[in-house]
Amino acid sequence: MPVHNAVAAGAISEARALLGVPFRLHGRDQLGLDCVGLIALVYRCLEFAPIGYRLRNVLSPRWEALLERCFIRRVGAAQSGDILFCDAGPAQYHLGLWTGHSLIHADAGIGRVVELGGPVPWPVRSVWHAKKLAE
Repeated sequence: MPVHNAVAAGAISEARALLGVPFRLHGRDQLGLDCVGLIALVYRCLEFAPIGYRLRNVLSPRWEALLERCFIRRVGAAQSGDILFCDAGPAQYHLGLWTGHSLIHADAGIGRVVELGGPVPWPVRSVWHAKKLAE
């Protein structure tokens, strides 16, 4: 699937540059990232990223508020560069960047930012599209 616009291409390129960064809960820089930090860093909206959460939580409105504030709108079907908000497990939400054929995400189990090829392994709760990268 081709990248559908320059914003998507830029987001994918920035996310790929972070592959291998260690996983760190509440991480917001190249010393360590979690899934929220990865998306907030790529889309340059760290000031809106929630803190103080656990890996397992029931506060999905916090994640949706982050997505709404980062120049992002909810869409139906995923295209390259879109953000997937997934149900990774019971009371465990997860964010990742869809490339069109793989998912870039901060994997707590593997312990770093990775690119996972193939279908998304979790149910997708919602899909979000960025109109532009923040300045």
